[in-house]
Amino acid sequence: METGQLESSLWVGSKRYRAVLTGWHFNWTEVDKKNRDKKTTSVPVAEVVGVEEGRVEILPQKLVEDTDKDFTVFYVKRSSSGGSSGLLWRLGRTQFSCPSRVLRDQWTKHLRTALKTHSPLRPHRLLVFINPFGGKRKGRKIYHSVVAPLFELAGISSHVIVTERANQARDHLLKKDLTGFDGVVCVGGDGMFSEILHGLIGRTQQEAGLCENDPTVTLQPCSLHIGIIPAGSTDCVCYATVGVIDPLTSALHIIIGDSQPLDVCSVHHASALVRYSVSMLGYGFYGDVLAESEKHRWMGPLRYDYSGTMVYLSNRSYAGIVQYLPADPLLSSPRDKTRCLSGCSVCSRSTERLFHHFSDSGSLYSSHFSEFSSDSGGEWVSVKGKFRCVSLTCMSSSCPRSPLGLSPSAHLADGTGDLILVWETNPLGFLKFLYRHTSTQDQFDLPFVEVHRVKAVRFCLPSDKEEEGYEEIGGLNGGIDEEEGGYVETESRTGSQQHLAETDPGREMTNEEKTVSPILCGLCCSKAPAVSVWNCDGEILPFTEILCRIHGQLVRLYARGIEDGAALQSCSEECN
Repeated sequence: METGQLESSLWVGSKRYRAVLTGWHFNWTEVDKKNRDKKTTSVPVAEVVGVEEGRVEILPQKLVEDTDKDFTVFYVKRSSSGGSSGLLWRLGRTQFSCPSRVLRDQWTKHLRTALKTHSPLRPHRLLVFINPFGGKRKGRKIYHSVVAPLFELAGISSHVIVTERANQARDHLLKKDLTGFDGVVCVGGDGMFSEILHGLIGRTQQEAGLCENDPTVTLQPCSLHIGIIPAGSTDCVCYATVGVIDPLTSALHIIIGDSQPLDVCSVHHASALVRYSVSMLGYGFYGDVLAESEKHRWMGPLRYDYSGTMVYLSNRSYAGIVQYLPADPLLSSPRDKTRCLSGCSVCSRSTERLFHHFSDSGSLYSSHFSEFSSDSGGEWVSVKGKFRCVSLTCMSSSCPRSPLGLSPSAHLADGTGDLILVWETNPLGFLKFLYRHTSTQDQFDLPFVEVHRVKAVRFCLPSDKEEEGYEEIGGLNGGIDEEEGGYVETESRTGSQQHLAETDPGREMTNEEKTVSPILCGLCCSKAPAVSVWNCDGEILPFTEILCRIHGQLVRLYARGIEDGAALQSCSEECN
């Protein structure tokens, strides 16, 4: 249906404007000014939230003054978010007065028709899960005071479920009828999002007849979108995909039907699915921090700072073997200094690459995942040694404390993850690595750190004989310079790097080496455990040896990626 153009004079307060509705934009320009600097406001039709007859207010509470010649337009307006990386969205509101009721009806009809024509992806019916216990227990209040009025304004109906137990949302999505819903909204933090993620992916694979336990299977993308209203103690997924943690901003992204594809990492152990991850898998430091924090839940959010300090002081490193399948370095690199922002060209090009051969991609991945031996085509790279931490992330994993994240150049939807290897080093070197996450300095520009863009990762423990060798080497780096940190570089830093223990496990150690002790005391003087645990998006995995595979654009969020400051400059001035 074609949307016709409409143009007429309208009043905003005591000022007269020339209003023009074209197919894609609604503009109004002040016409009574004698100078050339006439004020124009231009709103994309796709960002019009709703149109109401009369003089109407929605927030903080709904107020309606029913007048025959007036109508109110609600739309998205942007503002700087201060310290955050994205832009805040606010509800713009302008009240127009017409010469006649007939003209008023023409405007409301044309605007609503334009919305239907140019915003076909807007949701009409949503399934909403509220976690009443997450964060500061404000989930219900946030939804009913901020989100629900906006949904009503936009003509969105919602079925709301307030969860009473863990995994209730996941179980509902796996078993109940979802016919008629356009998307699922979670009001909570990263934990509630994870429930929604597992429920939707599991349901989609069930209906497609696919086995989630098989890591060689190409999973079916989910048809329902996921919306996130941040209301938890941690909202990292929201921050990394929108750029701000703000319920109003997220609600507006849902209303206008934004669509952001998202890569998902499946984690397997012994031919069984363990979990899905979108944010971070961390072994070593990040796993130890989570495990330690579980002992101090009574401390609340402070337990993470306390546990991080204690684990840092322990100065632990862990032996391991990491195997990874590199992504194509010609497409992108974790060191190319680019950022995945709204409209990212890398992710856009990846869409065609990921789905062009969807029908036969199963056989492609099957050849990659059939074996992990060194003679399986020569594509897999294997490194072994002692690591302070091993991390895999499908996104930047940015958060308010680390605005650029674990991997600043990671992409949301390019079908890859970034593998970060931090080799055994002295405490000061590792502190430098951690500190750089809070600044703009490159955390990868350190001699004991390397990063790879990958499609799959496998982690396993060394054999008993190798373990003994590493134990001989372990604990010495407290008195070793970074340049002599127990590794050698076998290739240039621009290519694949393999770090191997410099010390020969078979030689006799001197008495001086045997008596070298860590610099720190207290917790670090206790005997270090032989293995760490995996931190998977804030949950401890029950297995150490895992296989991870990145599934490109497996789910879609009601988001558009992080908008940078340039978008704010292009926005029109708002009416007073």
